[in-house]
Amino acid sequence: MNEEGLPPPTAHARSYRLACAVVVELAGEIDLGSARGVHPHLDAATLAPAPPFVVLDLGPLEFIDCYGLSLLVRARRRVLARGGRTAMVCDHGRTLRLLALTGLDAAFHPVRTLDEALRP
Repeated sequence: MNEEGLPPPTAHARSYRLACAVVVELAGEIDLGSARGVHPHLDAATLAPAPPFVVLDLGPLEFIDCYGLSLLVRARRRVLARGGRTAMVCDHGRTLRLLALTGLDAAFHPVRTLDEALRP
């Protein structure tokens, strides 16, 4: 963990603080095989001491399967249970389609840019 309590970057995730949020940026392919590199980032962001504001940035993401989606749902549940909120950045048609097919677009309300996600 770094001085901000965030894990070091991995091939599939990096976390950083921006404004009042912790941004978890996911990259590459998120599936069962890459989960080890994603879990620490989602855990650190969602278990912060104060009610967290977590932005899930899927901008660099190339692929996500159902297991990867379950990681995001778990993170969102944790944040909401602690009185926090989430935002999602996603502008990839394939990922947006998967979110729509699973009904998760209604839960995450993805926006196209990080600036949009950081708005109250």
